[in-house]
Amino acid sequence: MFYKANPLIFKKAEEMRNNPTEAESLLWNYLRQNNLGVKFRRQHPADIYVLDFYSHQIKLAIEIDGDIHDLDKVKKNDSQRQSYLESLGIKFLRFSNIDVFERMELVIRKIEETIKILKETKELQEVSKLPFRDGGAFIIPAIDIIEGKCVRLTQGDYAQKKIYNEHPLEVAKQFEDVGLMRLHLVDLDGSKAGTVKNWKVLETIASKTSLIIDFGGGIKKEEDVKIVFNSGAMLATIGSMAVKNEEEFVKWLFIFGADKFLLGADVKDEKIAVSGWLETTDTWIYDFIQKYVERGIQQIFCTDINKDGKLEGPAIELYKNIITKFPKLHFIASGGVSSVEDLEALKEIGCKGAIVGKAIYENKISLEELKHFNYNNS
Repeated sequence: MFYKANPLIFKKAEEMRNNPTEAESLLWNYLRQNNLGVKFRRQHPADIYVLDFYSHQIKLAIEIDGDIHDLDKVKKNDSQRQSYLESLGIKFLRFSNIDVFERMELVIRKIEETIKILKETKELQEVSKLPFRDGGAFIIPAIDIIEGKCVRLTQGDYAQKKIYNEHPLEVAKQFEDVGLMRLHLVDLDGSKAGTVKNWKVLETIASKTSLIIDFGGGIKKEEDVKIVFNSGAMLATIGSMAVKNEEEFVKWLFIFGADKFLLGADVKDEKIAVSGWLETTDTWIYDFIQKYVERGIQQIFCTDINKDGKLEGPAIELYKNIITKFPKLHFIASGGVSSVEDLEALKEIGCKGAIVGKAIYENKISLEELKHFNYNNS
């Protein structure tokens, strides 16, 4: 519980407990008075450190950073300290004094959402421990849904729709049977309507398979995010919202946690495209990624819209450039994959995953080939 803290750390913790900052006192009044279902301790010793607030039941630490934490040297120390304690299994929430004084409602919601996630099913708690580098997680098959059916579009054009299966669960189970671990589920009805529509399909697949599902399409409001997670998705996939309504999306990152989102970037000539690819912005893909990496996003997939659905091979050069600039990013390729050789090429340049859709449905890559790829790369 104290991670081998020595007596000097206990003494330091007691001194700090007797002299809390104003922000610490405010948050402590909330933590000790509210029925959260878990118990927090303040100024809690952990190894050679003292945590502002800590719940051992769910291994959650809450830190409040004053102005001194804006200094580069202090930031570096905070990062090293947090990385070490995270290696012991402790999860962190960090807030600034300003957050506590001016945005207390958001702070409380963030804490409540995090506690809920950590207390929920074992599957939710294991998200951060998934073996993403295993072969079974490298290939991420895509299922696009219209009116509850499995379809594929070419370059996002609803007029170029082809129905592959009327029962998405059957398709998902086929993927699971060959050892695939993840699923990219897209609600095309939701994308068109601007609100989540096919959450029942998500709920069915999540309850009847063990696939790790990221779900996107129509997520425009906070309520949509809650529906997606409550229906069984491990990750919410966000695309245009991150471009068109940055303020709202950043609020979600704060409330739900950046590690709960898979950020999608549609790209044309290295610039972000939105609105079903009808509109190209002036935002460079590299600036877009940098902005959200700084806000805690860990996984991003990128689709070159000149490649998607055309089975002409992935955008290798674009992906190499992104991986070179962001070597620690869990980067996922999307679009253009037409063969196992393409998958091998993507793995070779450092992609952590590849979303594959049309190549599977058009039998360019068989389920048997996917099974062998898993075996050879696990």
